[in-house]
Amino acid sequence: MAGGVVRGELRPVDLARAVGVSAQTVRDCEASGVLPPARRTGSGQRRFTGRHLAALVAYRALAPGMGVMAAGEVLRVLHARGADAALEAVEAAFAEAHRERGAVREAARALAAVAAAAGAGGREVPAVLAGVRAREAEGPLRIGGVARLVGVRASALRVWERAGLVRPVRDPRTGYRVYGPEQVREVRVVSELRRGGYGLGQIAPVMEELRASGGGEALEGALRRREEGLAVRARALAAGVARLQDYLDLLEAEGS
Repeated sequence: MAGGVVRGELRPVDLARAVGVSAQTVRDCEASGVLPPARRTGSGQRRFTGRHLAALVAYRALAPGMGVMAAGEVLRVLHARGADAALEAVEAAFAEAHRERGAVREAARALAAVAAAAGAGGREVPAVLAGVRAREAEGPLRIGGVARLVGVRASALRVWERAGLVRPVRDPRTGYRVYGPEQVREVRVVSELRRGGYGLGQIAPVMEELRASGGGEALEGALRRREEGLAVRARALAAGVARLQDYLDLLEAEGS
């Protein structure tokens, strides 16, 4: 039913079966504006048409690429403000997906830069990030000791801390910053990226991913999986836009 022309009226259950959702989902979509208003019978029952089916197909097709909330907003904007406004929302989703893929690729390049700066030739990022040198493992260091060890100014470490790039702990007795092995590793990574010309805003997502994944090898895998996921999302978004265009064509043919 979803792929052809629908003649006559459909009950909520008919529309639901056509796209594989529940009748309550159909009712909710109409109530929220994702679907245009349905005709009511004398007893208050909803009756839908091919226009509603096309709208629901478009919504369901957009959701994998945009998310359910954003897809619903596109349809609501379309019904309230017209096609141009809805397409602007879709363009914004494409732009965001492009930005995210760029950020993932930039993070991967940054990791390669860390490896290259450490003498690994860009081929052994996990080995560079997996641990710390023996000197670093001897015990906690204060800010001056870390600065001397890594070869940066203590003031730079404070700037990086304010930016959230490094996270020293505070000695509960003295209140001084204390850098353990993990914090020293973070300082080394940030230092190498700064020497490679990366700005603080570019470094921040790399450090967040490193903390979340737990190490260089896991981070590489996480970045690879994220880029693959974003590619799938981009293809899904393109497929959803095709279904949205089908709906727009139907609205134009119906003169509304």
